[in-house]
Amino acid sequence: MTRIIIGLALALLATAASAQEDSASLSFGGDMFLAGEDVRMTATGTDDLFIAGETVRAVADITGSAHAAGRRVSLDGSVGQDVYAAGMDLTVSGPVRGDASLAGYDIQVKGAIGGDLRASGAKITVDAPVAGYAVIAGEEVNLNSIISGDARVAGQGLVFGPDARVDGKLTVYEQHEGQAEVPDTVVSADRLERILLEDWEEGNWNVPRVFNWWDAVVSFITCVFVVAAIAALIAAVAPQQLAMMRSRTLEAPFRSLWLGFMMQSALIGSVLLFAMTIIGIFMVPAMIIISLIAGFIGYVVGTYAFGVGLLLAIGRSEPDTLGERAIAAGVGALLTGLLVLIPFIGWLFMISLTLAGVGALTVRIFRPAFFTEA
Repeated sequence: MTRIIIGLALALLATAASAQEDSASLSFGGDMFLAGEDVRMTATGTDDLFIAGETVRAVADITGSAHAAGRRVSLDGSVGQDVYAAGMDLTVSGPVRGDASLAGYDIQVKGAIGGDLRASGAKITVDAPVAGYAVIAGEEVNLNSIISGDARVAGQGLVFGPDARVDGKLTVYEQHEGQAEVPDTVVSADRLERILLEDWEEGNWNVPRVFNWWDAVVSFITCVFVVAAIAALIAAVAPQQLAMMRSRTLEAPFRSLWLGFMMQSALIGSVLLFAMTIIGIFMVPAMIIISLIAGFIGYVVGTYAFGVGLLLAIGRSEPDTLGERAIAAGVGALLTGLLVLIPFIGWLFMISLTLAGVGALTVRIFRPAFFTEA
């Protein structure tokens, strides 16, 4: 999950850095970051791919993992490792050597999956073999391929095609007993388990967990390191843009705060409005993803600005080199993480910092002007 957030955050930052263009791209360390309205990836020799936009299509093969988000997402080339993708219309046509984690409205798997398949959506069609296990949840699920491992499937309309087969154990979640018709050619009776959704939902899933201080410390350090690393990486690839957003945040923090509040309110509120239009309900998953990514980028920008502000307060000069920016990012991430641990106050501080960062990002991309005459 961290890899997805990092990559898509950098992809959207590339869009912010060139807001006047329809699309933006960045090649860094063998990885490719793409963002825009209509994005098409055709470059060969790419390791990991991070791509986001309205219409997204990856044609060329990649040796690493693919991370994609958009309204229409198509992965036609082969993927050397894992796939993480979300979109309204999502199609995986190329073979995937690793696992595939997919979320959307209409999902079609046409390329062979070398690992495990995890898919959640309204309409899911699997026409390619899965070498590992499969976990599938949707309203309409069509299986017409071989699943070599175990399979867990939940769907109101579950249909098995002539080529469907589960070599492991098949678990079907259904509303009524015997609702799903499972032919003997799919799985034998001794490897078929039917679970009623009512019994499954009423089950006791509260598993006690022992608190471990070492795990908590490692998780805290990891989160601080990730945020600081992302801020430092952004400072390396887009130093002027980050400096401008940081300056706006420090010079007018309350203005950035209310602009960020309006932007996040608009993004979250658009989810409800799109759902009310019925037709626009297809945009709901994309808007949720965009709002989450915007919040994460805002947190990174706000954290970096906070670190620079603290260093300026103790008499340090503004960071000019990459090393100084990395130190500022580390200081901001560490102290922000410690302040967030304070009950209630820490939560309010994190929300305020995030909204201030979103406000600075909003000014950078849209350059809003209020109460001006033509």
